[in-house]
Amino acid sequence: MLSKNIFQYLSDLTENNYKEWFHENKPAYQVLRIEFEQFIAHTIASIAQFDNSVKSIEPKKCIFRINRDVRFSKDKSPYKTNFGGFIVPGGKSAGYAGYYIHIEPGNCFLAGGIYMPPPDRLKAVRTEIYENAEDFKKIINSKKFKKHFKEIASEGKLKTAPKGFPKDFEDIDLLRHKHYTVAKHIKDDIVTSEKFADEITETFKALYPFNAFINEAINYQLSLDE
Repeated sequence: MLSKNIFQYLSDLTENNYKEWFHENKPAYQVLRIEFEQFIAHTIASIAQFDNSVKSIEPKKCIFRINRDVRFSKDKSPYKTNFGGFIVPGGKSAGYAGYYIHIEPGNCFLAGGIYMPPPDRLKAVRTEIYENAEDFKKIINSKKFKKHFKEIASEGKLKTAPKGFPKDFEDIDLLRHKHYTVAKHIKDDIVTSEKFADEITETFKALYPFNAFINEAINYQLSLDE
């Protein structure tokens, strides 16, 4: 279980987002980092009960660095004000769909799918949906899925059909996504309670068929490229 200290620390970091403060309070960060890593390890074990593909992942390979990449950002704040972990086959940079946990005061959520896939993998997912639209719709319209996720995120959605796909395709709207991700917001008090572990398991179990569909499409394309 995550301690309430995680929210206090992140709130303080938000108000003092500069290197001097961070280094003065680094011992507190290190304690919370270890706590979060242990939490991710427990979560991996829980997910592995229904998704065997994540069972051997190292927690460290799932956790995002707290340092921000400010090279191309107008916001030069050096640190993220959240803890994030992406549990996915091969680790967070492997390019597959997975399970994401985001801890931030007032903005905690559970999410999943694949974000910003490279063109070849995005095309592979779209092709799989095009060829198996009924199967995909069955997944995203199921009661278990709808209980936790209202819709696929529409960020950066194309206004027309993607190149290479017919504009008159009945389910063309499903192919216009640039990212195939879903998210569910969680109240802060749930995050630091014993209920959170069960919430994660139930939510990610409902997400599993969505991720499996995407990853099957990617693996099939990779097999063709070999």
